[in-house]
Amino acid sequence: MARPLRNDTDTSGQESRHTRRAVLAGAAAVGALAATGCTRVATAAGADGGDLLQRLRAQGVVRLGIAGEIPFGYIDEDGHLTGEAPELAKAVFKRLGVDRVQPVPTEFGSLIPGLNSQQFDVVAAGMYVNPERCEQVIFADPDYQMLDSFIVRKGNPKGLHDYEDVVRKKARFATGTGYAEIQYAVEAGYKESDILIVPDQVAGLNAVEAGRVDVFAGTALTTRAVVRKSAKAEATRAFTPLVDGRPHVDGGAFAFRSAETRLRDAFDVELRKLKRSGELFRILRPFGFTEAEMTDLTAKELCGGGRNG
Repeated sequence: MARPLRNDTDTSGQESRHTRRAVLAGAAAVGALAATGCTRVATAAGADGGDLLQRLRAQGVVRLGIAGEIPFGYIDEDGHLTGEAPELAKAVFKRLGVDRVQPVPTEFGSLIPGLNSQQFDVVAAGMYVNPERCEQVIFADPDYQMLDSFIVRKGNPKGLHDYEDVVRKKARFATGTGYAEIQYAVEAGYKESDILIVPDQVAGLNAVEAGRVDVFAGTALTTRAVVRKSAKAEATRAFTPLVDGRPHVDGGAFAFRSAETRLRDAFDVELRKLKRSGELFRILRPFGFTEAEMTDLTAKELCGGGRNG
């Protein structure tokens, strides 16, 4: 959900004005928010990398900003916090001496403002790292990477395998509200006003199945998950989109307030251990991640010219 999309970007005059994060949050997330409350944490010390890690150890709990998106971070039907980022957070923070995690659900576009206004301690929402965000927060190294994929009719009758195919074959194209895939299609030459914007991947599948569009673009993870039970549609093989004419791979990571470099660095140390041991993949695999989504990308690479502590 990068460059600068997959955030709170809104597209007027289209099928929906809701972000996919907010749509998937649902009533469960609202209930969880009411239960956890919005109590703010104490102001972090800005000197010497901050003192948040010490305070979290003393409190025994870390507050996670989540955005209610499956599989990244959400409240399940039983009211339990789960998703790839919260489950990873449980593992990393336990190693750091913090035994409990507490969710603070919000809309995706409110995650960075909520973090910086100290409504929670860390963003645990599978957030893409990009230069715009790196000017506002600091990121751990990515815990996953992500390519794109299309939802198409069974058999892929138009032979659509990348954005250049979509443009060349004049396919009717859809993607989700605020998705990075909007920019990818436009960069390939697709007219932005001709893109059908739908709330999420489920709506995209429905549009393809109903014949309203030829193709829906999303992440490889979400497209392959949503077509599993479809008799009319399939997901294409994952591919790397182009940005400024060069292949671009997105990476999702935890975000921290800019002053809290000490906590971010300690998090990275434990994350690297989990990567080397294979434990990271074991944590992420139940949420649909494959070995192809494991990565050695760094936040510094993805931040480009932006600051990252």
